[in-house]
Amino acid sequence: MFKRFTAITAIALAAVTFTALQALAAPAAKKILVVYFSHSGNTRIMATQIKNASGSDIFEVKPVKAYPTDYRSVVDQAKKEISSNYKPAIQTKAPANLASYDVIFVGSPCWWGTVAPPIATFLTQNNFAGKTIVPFMTHEGSGMGRSEDDIRKLCPRSKILEGLPIRGGSVKSSQGEVTAWVKKLGFTK
Repeated sequence: MFKRFTAITAIALAAVTFTALQALAAPAAKKILVVYFSHSGNTRIMATQIKNASGSDIFEVKPVKAYPTDYRSVVDQAKKEISSNYKPAIQTKAPANLASYDVIFVGSPCWWGTVAPPIATFLTQNNFAGKTIVPFMTHEGSGMGRSEDDIRKLCPRSKILEGLPIRGGSVKSSQGEVTAWVKKLGFTK
């Protein structure tokens, strides 16, 4: 009887240990958020593509005062804001559960070689320490510009991964490229 009890106890202990080891070995799913500002709609399309590829949540940053729709006017305003390090007020505050996210994709049109000022505002108003930030940009020739370096300056205690720039005129047909990038990063659903 004692041998039978010992054998059953050993089997039960082995099963519990195996289950515990499996739980420890399985990587925890990363909680992902896509944050973006879009002026023309291109960055919104790319943000949605990332959301679809990663199964993430999505959050749009909106300035209190909308940017002009006229191209020359928005270019002039962006140049002034960026050169003076101006951070416009934003009407959308961070999600209450921002701290629960591990990975944050941050998207913006590339204005004067960097992120649009509403994204700079969002990044400076929130604590991203210990978070992984993945930049993405829509552009018409400047690629990522210096946006990755600028995000590193705004979020010095975050891990910044290599971003993906997509030309605005190509963004509608870029789901395959975006999905491949998200997969390469290891964040597909």
